[in-house]
Amino acid sequence: MRRAEKFDALVLGTGLAGLNFALEFVERRPGSKVLVITKSPDLLESATHWAQGGIAAAIQGGEDITSHFEDTIRTGGGISSEEAVRVVVTEGPDRVRDLISRGVTFTMKGSGKDEFDFTQEGGHSKRRIIHSADHTGRAIIEALVAQVNANPRIEVRTNTIAIDLVSDHKIARERSPVGATCLGAYLLDVETNSVYAVNSTVTLIATGGAGKAYKYTSNPDTAGGDGVAMAHRLGAHVANMEFVQFHPTCLFHSQAKSALLSEALRGEGAYLVNRAGERFMLKYHPMAELAPRDVVALSIDKEMKRRGDECVFLDISHKGAEFIRAHFPHNTATCAQFGFDLTSQRVPVVPAAHYTCGGVMSDIEGRTTIQGLYVAGEAAHSGLHGANRLASNSLLEAAVFSQRAATHAAGYARRRETQNVAELPAWDHGFAKDEEEEVIISHNWDEIRTLMWNYVGIVRSNRRLEYAARRIANLKQEITQCYWERRLSKNLVELRNLVTVADLIVTCAQMRKESRGLHQNIDYPETDDLLFRRDTVV
Repeated sequence: MRRAEKFDALVLGTGLAGLNFALEFVERRPGSKVLVITKSPDLLESATHWAQGGIAAAIQGGEDITSHFEDTIRTGGGISSEEAVRVVVTEGPDRVRDLISRGVTFTMKGSGKDEFDFTQEGGHSKRRIIHSADHTGRAIIEALVAQVNANPRIEVRTNTIAIDLVSDHKIARERSPVGATCLGAYLLDVETNSVYAVNSTVTLIATGGAGKAYKYTSNPDTAGGDGVAMAHRLGAHVANMEFVQFHPTCLFHSQAKSALLSEALRGEGAYLVNRAGERFMLKYHPMAELAPRDVVALSIDKEMKRRGDECVFLDISHKGAEFIRAHFPHNTATCAQFGFDLTSQRVPVVPAAHYTCGGVMSDIEGRTTIQGLYVAGEAAHSGLHGANRLASNSLLEAAVFSQRAATHAAGYARRRETQNVAELPAWDHGFAKDEEEEVIISHNWDEIRTLMWNYVGIVRSNRRLEYAARRIANLKQEITQCYWERRLSKNLVELRNLVTVADLIVTCAQMRKESRGLHQNIDYPETDDLLFRRDTVV
């Protein structure tokens, strides 16, 4: 049997949060070894790589920090943590400078190219979005990957998925997770289908969001909520999973899988019109197209239902072809790929699941309720977003909290280095059989995503949630039985995580008997601050 490998830190995920944590950790722990894994065959594949708009940062300081704080609190629907918001908006500018020092290049303006080309997005009271054309995430990931690949103390493994996290309580078969310490994880090599254990002093969850729980999403295939599901099974607290942000403008085309059109388009003057060519956003909000994302997505949903249309349209053609091509080369190319000319015509768009505002509960150091287990990025519930994320705060959150988590984790690792740590036992397949009917897995996957879209989407009701809860409970039982009877595969591991996350979203949605931010329930149309100005924790 293969013995457990040992690392100072195990990082699950290769987006901004994961790679930045790895780099920061080895800088703070001389001689340490870090293992970074991704289930994708491509190290560049992550939600960060797909991020277009940019990073919201109060680089201009002073009043801008105050207004960024206020914009974030207002968009969060009254339940953001003021401490978390203050940390992020205050430290954000320094984290942007750190990224620049790591080789990230942002778009500048002015004759001397010495001033950031700030843009504005929904919910922001001023222009503060720093970007790299309209492919900011790609610029960040490419720079961080280059640094990680050049660091001999960081090992990266692609085609590797975590099956489960392991704690001392879990090994001892103790039922309560109180006081538990994470010891590492069991990993599955996707290419060989072999399972092995990794002991780690600290473990970081940076697996991103759970957009793939929905039939229509802007997320990459990696976004199945793996880290949230594993942390929940270990006993870590999870919060606010009902707040799923739907991006208002994904390209509506049968072949345009996950094709997002940047919010910055509306920041630069793009209009939303219905099929009759009428602008409709002013009917729903005084900020029109620059309203927060939850408002815009809900307004589009209402307009489509009011008229019986299957989409609305985004129009920026009035800005001129030269401006559009210069500012939005990626979006222009994406539209052209599917037969649309962004420079001269309105293009069809619909909302799609985009960002998970809830996640594994953490403090401002990235610590979870399990010792040695940290979380950063979209998988975390840091308290920053509340009931709705302010546009372009996601990359900022990942940068700030991955740095804070690395700092604290390095200190924790120093304190733990003299303690004896139990070695994870080798994985035992038992009497598990090879799966011969993959159609069962694919059918369950499709059923989960379809019922989540139909019953737990932009607008919910008690009846819809009850139906979803009953069906998910049955699916969870079927999938759990399959998990224990069949040899593991990447598809089965992901399916188990997906049904867990779907269950968490529905559970939190049923707990919140009001409408707030991204959670709109027609049976509770009002916001209830007296009872629900708080997190929903499971």
